[in-house]
Amino acid sequence: MSKKNAAYDESSFRVLKGLEPVRERPGMYTRTDSPMHIVQEVIDNAADEALAGYAKHIHVTLHGDGSVTVADDGRGIPVGPHPEEQVPVVVLAFTRLHAGGKFDKKSGQSAYAFSGGLHGVGVAVTNALSTRVEVEVRREGRAHFVKFSENGEKTDLREGEPCGRQTGTRVRAWPDAKYFESAKLPVAELERLLRSKAVLLPGLTVTLENEQGGAAKTWRYPLGLQGYLEEAGTGVEAVCPVYTGEKYASSDDESFAEGEGAAWAVGWFAEPVCAESYVNLIPTALGGTHESGLRAGVFEAVKSFIEHHALLPRGIKLQQEDVCGRMSFILSARILDPQFQGQVKEKLNSREAVKLVSAMMRDPLEIWLNNHVDAAKAIAQLAIRQAEARLRTAQKVEKKKSSGVAVLPGKLSDCESEDTADNELFLVEGDSAGGSAKMARNKETQAILPLRGKVLNAFEVDADRLFANAEIHDIAVALGVDPHPADASDAVLERLRYGKAIIMSDADVDGAHIQTLLLTLFYRHFPRLIARGHVYIAMPPLYRVDVPASGKKRPAKRLYALDEGELEAIRDRLKKEGVNPDAVEIGRFKGLGEMNPEQLRETTMDPATRRVLPVVLREGAEEETKKMFTLLMAKGESAGRRGWMEEKGNEVEADV
Repeated sequence: MSKKNAAYDESSFRVLKGLEPVRERPGMYTRTDSPMHIVQEVIDNAADEALAGYAKHIHVTLHGDGSVTVADDGRGIPVGPHPEEQVPVVVLAFTRLHAGGKFDKKSGQSAYAFSGGLHGVGVAVTNALSTRVEVEVRREGRAHFVKFSENGEKTDLREGEPCGRQTGTRVRAWPDAKYFESAKLPVAELERLLRSKAVLLPGLTVTLENEQGGAAKTWRYPLGLQGYLEEAGTGVEAVCPVYTGEKYASSDDESFAEGEGAAWAVGWFAEPVCAESYVNLIPTALGGTHESGLRAGVFEAVKSFIEHHALLPRGIKLQQEDVCGRMSFILSARILDPQFQGQVKEKLNSREAVKLVSAMMRDPLEIWLNNHVDAAKAIAQLAIRQAEARLRTAQKVEKKKSSGVAVLPGKLSDCESEDTADNELFLVEGDSAGGSAKMARNKETQAILPLRGKVLNAFEVDADRLFANAEIHDIAVALGVDPHPADASDAVLERLRYGKAIIMSDADVDGAHIQTLLLTLFYRHFPRLIARGHVYIAMPPLYRVDVPASGKKRPAKRLYALDEGELEAIRDRLKKEGVNPDAVEIGRFKGLGEMNPEQLRETTMDPATRRVLPVVLREGAEEETKKMFTLLMAKGESAGRRGWMEEKGNEVEADV
């Protein structure tokens, strides 16, 4: 049926109920590359029981048929009817989005003061994207069994045999392959997740059993974060011992809720070995605000130690990256109402986490540093060396970029055309001349970049320091070409934005100097522009000749002379034409800024009437050209220049 005939009425609207939204748009609720996240939701629930102090064991089994079982010995999900919904709570947890025991956190009666988040979709997503889910709850002396089938649409709840004092929850799920790019669980990622639960909860035993092949694995870390970080750093030289600590807000804390805070392990090694963070046991692979707080607290503590012991050399200013760039850490934050970026919870967005973690760890770390002076001085020296290295490379300046694209200079008046062959960029001496050039140009194909003063002599400047000079930075960005060596291929010109780069300076000594500096820049750092014929020099006139009218057949006219020679030739021609020399007015331009836009267009910018010289390397004169540039522009050639001027000075026509 064509679009024109498609019906759009009340029946066009569809209301998604229950778990339908998850099945319709699974990517909004979970990862779709594999079932990892829907299994993690079940594991996180078990870990929350351990965090609350009830579960001591978590056992995960990968079955041969692709299903996964997660079992814990916690309190067990409540099975009685919800007081308002009149539906068994365990059924609500697996069939209702935004239902769970983790919302009521501020009443003091919460089942979970600290848990992975407030999204509330949890195991309901697991149920929606699984063909079948079986739940066994051992609670209050009896086992209860719930089966969900048809992607959570069908529920069967029954009561089982007495179980004595045993408690806990066992969930087995069969992920539906049609919702995932791969139905296979990434075992290595699953192992990292389970190991992290054992790391963050000392005393918890986590076991992974794989019926598909491979021996069972068990993780238990009595030393918690410290043991894990030391294990990660095995075989890598340590700058100092690993420092571990924890601090949580008390009931009388005015800034944070009771129990909020963090546990951490930090260490400095020859190279970073670990950088992991968690919020309420949820791994935050992309970091977030709690990691920012950790770095801020570490930086302030180390900086305070360095200042107190006067270790910082003069002229060095410490930055956070100097201290934290080589730091390895494990951070476990507890936050009352964590706000994550997306349901997958890979990045923490809670603003208050920066202040929380920083405040909790700064003072304890500073005390530790002052009690372990040798270790603290080793950390300080590492940070100072990093700062010194940063300062050495500070002169290496790159193009200013925004969203990965070089930002065009603000003073560039760009052209409208995108045809590189026709486009021209005028490098104009001075802002006043630049203003006239902007009015004189053809906006379609001509761009203007005013240059303030003389550019840097770039003959002996390293390519990685070029962009420290604002004028050179702007020229390179406007042209779209990066500095390159003489033997570079034409590929360096792929992003060239203009077919002609025209140097337009005053017709005097200063103008000639600016031309020389720009030609040095192009010859030394942008040689392919010259080799491919993209560089030109504008030839503005030095004199203006106003010829009065002489009868009806000879109207008044204006002529321009490039130099003294052309001026004399014009005078001779006018004399032969019978023009009275005394009636001719001759004016001299002191610079481009004295020309009005019409004159500048006519003499220097209009392709039909202007004069521009192409810059080329004479064939076979490469060595001679190199020697001349070295003689004239190299810093160590002052004696040679003096001798050359004494020898050749009489040949120079200088306007002094």
